Amino acid sequence: MSLGRSAFLAISGTLLCAAQLGAQPVSEMQGDLELVWGDAAPDDAVRGPRLIGNLVMDDGQRVAVDVASARIAAGDLYSLQGRRIRMQAASAALSRVGDVAPLRAEAIVSAAPGQIAAAVTGSQPWVTIACRFAGNASEPKDLNYFQTMLSNNKGRLDDYWRTVSYGKVNVAGSAAYGWFSLPHPRSYYLTVSGPADLNKLFADCTAAADSTVNFSTFIGINQMFNDDLDGYAWGGNRYATLDGKTGSWRVTWEPPWGYQHEAPLAHEMGHGFGLPHANNSDNDSDPYDNPWDVMSDAWDNAISDATFGTQPKHINAYHRDKLGWVDAARKLTISAAGTYANLQLDATELAASTNLQMIVVTLPGAPSSHYYVIEARRAGVAGDVYDYDLAGSAVIVHEVDTTRQEPAWSVDAQSPPADVANDAGSMFKSGETWTASNGALGVTVTAASSDGFVVSVSRAEDDLIFRSSF
Repeated sequence: MSLGRSAFLAISGTLLCAAQLGAQPVSEMQGDLELVWGDAAPDDAVRGPRLIGNLVMDDGQRVAVDVASARIAAGDLYSLQGRRIRMQAASAALSRVGDVAPLRAEAIVSAAPGQIAAAVTGSQPWVTIACRFAGNASEPKDLNYFQTMLSNNKGRLDDYWRTVSYGKVNVAGSAAYGWFSLPHPRSYYLTVSGPADLNKLFADCTAAADSTVNFSTFIGINQMFNDDLDGYAWGGNRYATLDGKTGSWRVTWEPPWGYQHEAPLAHEMGHGFGLPHANNSDNDSDPYDNPWDVMSDAWDNAISDATFGTQPKHINAYHRDKLGWVDAARKLTISAAGTYANLQLDATELAASTNLQMIVVTLPGAPSSHYYVIEARRAGVAGDVYDYDLAGSAVIVHEVDTTRQEPAWSVDAQSPPADVANDAGSMFKSGETWTASNGALGVTVTAASSDGFVVSVSRAEDDLIFRSSF
């Protein structure tokens, strides 16, 4: 992770001039981008997901960003999490700085379009700091529990991140401290409208731990609280200076239900690593209905551990590739018309595979931000503590659009798509063929193999105008 004020990151975006906008002349702001996701408890049918965006200025001021407009302006906003950007907005909007209305982005620009975010690799140690609210002496878990949770034991989070990254990332060196006493009761950290004040929680929890913890030796900070926050667990990044180290930290804010199970903690740490939610293709407002990815449905089709609760599943191939974990030899990009027959597609969890594990198919007439990803997944493999309870062994297809709130949606052959993508329509097995809208893409599963499946992929001619099926 890059710390300090790095050179501007590149991203292409369409700048609308003031005449087109019918607004004031465009003005520019510079700062570091914070993105923080809020995830409700699994039994909460009322609260939906939340996403907070802030531009952190050089003087430390946080300016709220309208994430929906910023996604369109950036093309791939999530790749800029924790990075320095230049954002252009109508100057009329700038007067709202500090108000409740977020700043709308007209363009996010920098000097070298086309550059992508750096891969997340190497040692990524997290410090766990357990903080209790004033007037509440409970300590739901002891330090040994937290320390073991991030260890390299089979099923624990250091082993998990090594496994899903093909050994490219580890959280070795993680440590746990606490319990520390916060200066205020829980009510102090809730805003009038109910959401937790993440700024106050972060400031007070890290301050309480500061005399014990040398934060400069860590990349991420897990904050474990001894009571519910606002119905959410939170994860993302935070720009701060701690123990002389200034930059973007990977951060989680966890209520007890968020660390009494490993899966939600892995989900929030995933947000800290820069991963958004995944989704299925039922086109509703619920992003937690794709059980092929811990970054969507962390709870279903997952095994349970007597001590550490629901276990995390693997992440999808698009998310692996986003973080730079898919080697070129494991990935095939199809960008020309034709039929690509008898491709050996190994299951994505196989770290030692020498075959393909990810097939990317661009679409004729579609922008570069819109494409498909094909992968294989296996269930019931002895010794696999992460994907063992998946709905089945199958080829899974995700439609990716990086301008969407959840870029990767698992496709479903049935109409209408199922509410949860653990149905037969989302799993393509031997002898089955799926065809995308307008015949732009066809996927045939020829046979099962010992390590995955054999597939054939057809892509249409470039003169076909692609239209999404969603």
